[in-house]
Amino acid sequence: MAKEIYTRIIGTGSYLPPKIIKNSHFLDYKFYDPATNQVFDKSNEEIIQKFNTITNIEERRYVADDQVTSDIAALAIKDACQSAGITLESLDFIIIGHNFGDIYKGNVRSDILPGLANKVKMKLNITNPTSICHDIISGCPSWTQGMIVADAYIKSGFMKRGVVVGADVLSRISDPHDRDSMIYADGAGATLVEAVESDEPTGILAHSSRSDSVRYASLLTLGKSNNPDFEDDELFIKMVGHKLYIYAINTVPGTVKESIELAGLNLSDIKKVFIHQANEKMDEAILNGIFKLYHEKNIPEGIMPMSIRKLGNSSTATVPMLLDLVLKGKMEGQEVNAGDCTILCSVGAGMNINSIVYKW
Repeated sequence: MAKEIYTRIIGTGSYLPPKIIKNSHFLDYKFYDPATNQVFDKSNEEIIQKFNTITNIEERRYVADDQVTSDIAALAIKDACQSAGITLESLDFIIIGHNFGDIYKGNVRSDILPGLANKVKMKLNITNPTSICHDIISGCPSWTQGMIVADAYIKSGFMKRGVVVGADVLSRISDPHDRDSMIYADGAGATLVEAVESDEPTGILAHSSRSDSVRYASLLTLGKSNNPDFEDDELFIKMVGHKLYIYAINTVPGTVKESIELAGLNLSDIKKVFIHQANEKMDEAILNGIFKLYHEKNIPEGIMPMSIRKLGNSSTATVPMLLDLVLKGKMEGQEVNAGDCTILCSVGAGMNINSIVYKW
């Protein structure tokens, strides 16, 4: 068999912000019902308990006051390069997946000029002029979309090695008067990829994507505060949670199945499913949906690692952070072995879905 070029992950890194924010942090918040513009008639204890029951989130991470998204993205890249034993100057490309650019404490307006990838290159002092930079803004799937773009770079022969990062600081763009603000978190994850010639399939085997915008683009948008008396005319993340949940559980399983079929594999070949950490109950429903499509009733224990209970939903960062934690043995009972086939999947604003089949 003739050798082909494949995209292989040679290192991972992550940055978990220092502030640990437990659910009790929100006990003194004033949450408004978006349907009535009135404060909920339930206590915050009740609201938080129901939130925990639905999402299983117990705590999340927030950045330090002097940190922005480009800072934590740079730290994740440093971690990945140190783990892989390569130099920053050897990177042919830097792709940063994010949603809001840099947001400084006390100002919810996005700063995306220049792009985050260029800011990160500056902060890492990478002087190589042929190391190209660009951002990808594709909702929560920005990192998976970045991996697909990187795969295209490498398989075309245009590039040999690069880094794909998912990084977001959602704590500064969430409405303090919206109970959904408890979902959001900050973080960054980085994945180093490199071209490898092999006569056996390895690395990225296949991927499948879809975008449904006509009916579903309004499920995740920016909007005004739920508090009608909020003085600033700023915009915050707004989510139509139940409709998003229904869309995801009905649509993601089919996209995952398509990617498995494109790779020429069966469900039984998949050892791990790394999925966007949006809502633990939603992810469980998606996994059940995948197995149902294959008429399989028995789901292997531990096939879907989860980090959301302690890290919350950091959008583009959840999958690469989770991947890094598992690969470095930082999640009890979770590991990936040579030859394992895994799914890397995300769903989010757009609505966009990506599913990648990766062989280690």
